[in-house]
Amino acid sequence: MPIGLEPKVCQKSVELLNQALADTITLRDLYKKHHWQVSGHTFYQLHLLFDKHAEEQNELVDLIAERIQLLGGVSVAMAPDVAEMTRIPRPPIGREEVPVQVSRLLEAHEIILRACHEGAKAADDAGDDGTNDLFVSDVMRTNELQAWFVSEHVVDTPVVKAK
Repeated sequence: MPIGLEPKVCQKSVELLNQALADTITLRDLYKKHHWQVSGHTFYQLHLLFDKHAEEQNELVDLIAERIQLLGGVSVAMAPDVAEMTRIPRPPIGREEVPVQVSRLLEAHEIILRACHEGAKAADDAGDDGTNDLFVSDVMRTNELQAWFVSEHVVDTPVVKAK
């Protein structure tokens, strides 16, 4: 591709981006799972929030996959490949309580954000401004904002029943 980057730089960026893609697909699916399985007194708010975040992660999936293709790589795409690559732990099949769902989502965001910082730095050091921008402007900012919104549902005080 005539994009002004050396093949070695493109190859390294593709590796970093495919890892981000696998983790982003996993987080998107984790949000969808929790969207379907959330219950309790915060059901409505979390049901909507989890669905909104799943859609935003889905947009990131497209952006990351398209950047990989632009760099001459091949995007990871199939569920077994994603499951093999992702660093986000697999949740159990059944329903989990809201605090566990929230904890899982925050852990997944942390995994992605740590990798984002590393990916952005590596891309910047290699002169791949497009990949650096994607990591910082899209993946990092979306995940930071989502982590903030989800973390606001962490409570120290249990729900109290009115008398």
